[in-house]
Amino acid sequence: MTSSELWSREAAERYDTEETGMFSAAVVGPTVDFLAELAGDGPALEFAIGTGRVAVPLRRRGVPVTGIELSEHMAAVLRRKVDEETLPVTIGDMATTVVPGAFTLVYLVYNTISNLLTQDEQVECFRNAARHLLPGGRFVVELGVPPLRFLPPGQTAVPFDVSERHLGFDTVDPVAQLLVSHHFTRDGDDGRYRREASRHRYAWPAELDLMARLAGLELERRVADWDGTPFTQDSGKHISVWHKPA
Repeated sequence: MTSSELWSREAAERYDTEETGMFSAAVVGPTVDFLAELAGDGPALEFAIGTGRVAVPLRRRGVPVTGIELSEHMAAVLRRKVDEETLPVTIGDMATTVVPGAFTLVYLVYNTISNLLTQDEQVECFRNAARHLLPGGRFVVELGVPPLRFLPPGQTAVPFDVSERHLGFDTVDPVAQLLVSHHFTRDGDDGRYRREASRHRYAWPAELDLMARLAGLELERRVADWDGTPFTQDSGKHISVWHKPA
């Protein structure tokens, strides 16, 4: 049984409208360019494919894409965009579910590896990626850098969005290495707010590199964004690429 929290039907139906910034051409375009270059002439596998934010435009680029998704409701939203023959999706968790075929690229975007709430499951996710990769293939993870530098002594919460319709902040447990993202979103114009929270296990880049080594993968490069900006101590996230030795 996976530790990932399951997306409900209501959350899946809202996802494409509430995550509008992540669907913008400025975000999706560089993401697809980056992944398409790594995939080359081979097929790609997306762990936690969701509603197809990245997979659908990547498939339109000409890259054959297969997906694994835990939530049937998220997969149902994706299915309205593209049929099963064009973009097959298997319902299951990304740490253990195996699909037919071998891939030049396996990728995991938008902090989704943090949905696995134990180190053991995150390690198994790397092993599952390696299991699906052809020799020379790559595993790509997009993940935020833990915001611990913003926590003065005694403080446990860090805001990440304060806007007219949304208030978001993270609370951090450094001992358990867990982070809870809290969201207060205004529904309509009557002044009411909807509260939601999701749990995540954060991991430092060095810890992910060790997970990759345990899975037989080697770090190829690490950048700060999909445009290839160099990763520094001030970067808020990283795009990491590991390859399976040929």
